[in-house]
Amino acid sequence: MGRHYDAVVIGGGLLGCITAWMIGRDGGQVLLVERDQINQHASGRNAGSLHFQLEYRMIERGLDAARKAAEAMPLHLEAARLWSELPALTGEDIEVKQSGGMMIAEDAAQVALLEQKTEIERAWGLDISVIDRAGIDRIAPYLSPRVIAAAWCPVEGKADARTAAPAMARAALRAGAEIRTRCEVVALSRQGGCWQVDLQDRGVGMRDRVTADAVVIAAGVWTTKLGEMMGAYLPTVPLALTMSVSLRIPKLMSHLIQHAGGRLSLKQALDGNILIGGGWPARLPLGADGHPDFDAKPDLLRDSLAGNAAMAIRVLPELAGLAMLRSWVGTTTITPDQLPLVGPVPGQPGAFVATGGSAFTLGPSFAQVLAGLVAGRAPALDMSKFDAARYAKG
Repeated sequence: MGRHYDAVVIGGGLLGCITAWMIGRDGGQVLLVERDQINQHASGRNAGSLHFQLEYRMIERGLDAARKAAEAMPLHLEAARLWSELPALTGEDIEVKQSGGMMIAEDAAQVALLEQKTEIERAWGLDISVIDRAGIDRIAPYLSPRVIAAAWCPVEGKADARTAAPAMARAALRAGAEIRTRCEVVALSRQGGCWQVDLQDRGVGMRDRVTADAVVIAAGVWTTKLGEMMGAYLPTVPLALTMSVSLRIPKLMSHLIQHAGGRLSLKQALDGNILIGGGWPARLPLGADGHPDFDAKPDLLRDSLAGNAAMAIRVLPELAGLAMLRSWVGTTTITPDQLPLVGPVPGQPGAFVATGGSAFTLGPSFAQVLAGLVAGRAPALDMSKFDAARYAKG
């Protein structure tokens, strides 16, 4: 039998690393376990967008869907604050740039949608406004003349997805956390008032068992499987999404760009590369059981690459002659109702979960809730809408 911890955090992405840091900062003895390497999966393969206004996927099905998605806005507002504070709080040089973001419109219908969307967001307290072409020319003259209006949110921006989670892992280690990589959770059970967590080293195959007062599931696409291990229903929908990055160019843009009429995100990294994404699908390979095989490499789709590139060039003409350095696929999860899944695991004392929605953007606010629950603190925000108990199996 291995040692006892206050908490075992499962998942070495951004969310898991921030949660482990916060628990350690609070004085808790915490073990972070990651089946592969820190930041190997979703956190390290996304484009690093910090979307605090509603994304296209949240508004494409109409205003009722937008109002539903906006119920998570308190988490967005808290995440915006926490991202701005993380470098100073952790002592890590985390690349976080909140220089503003725009959701752009190219026609009157899209402008009307932006106006309705921003009205919903302002009602929740987000600093956002609709600007016309003259306003765009003052802020982002690099955008095509086709762009006639935009929803401008000054707290949006980007973080470096390659380095944010490793930086948080270093901060967690300094706070006293223990981290095990290439270490897979193979069983979860509750006995004698604490959790027994069976671990297997994926390199040499050795098994170990540790115990903990609390278990935190911060494992992205593996959330549903881990829930099943403890007899809980935590439904998630995995998505494989396409991203591309250009060769370096001189500074052109300093904002996060989204589109009100389709899947698009654009931003420029500090080293000059243009990152193109926005939710164009890729193909998740299936295992022999017919379920997605998250250990296999997803397949890029030609239509997604072409469609994403065409949309990007339409609104940022300078991309037309720019070579792409590489394209890749990142996996993420949403929930059946597209709201986050955050809070206690139903029927499992001392077990907590967070996933779904914009998990990279919301990672700090998710982690703050999880660390508080581990310490026995009630969340400062109303989390009832994100409770896993809202799902009944079947």
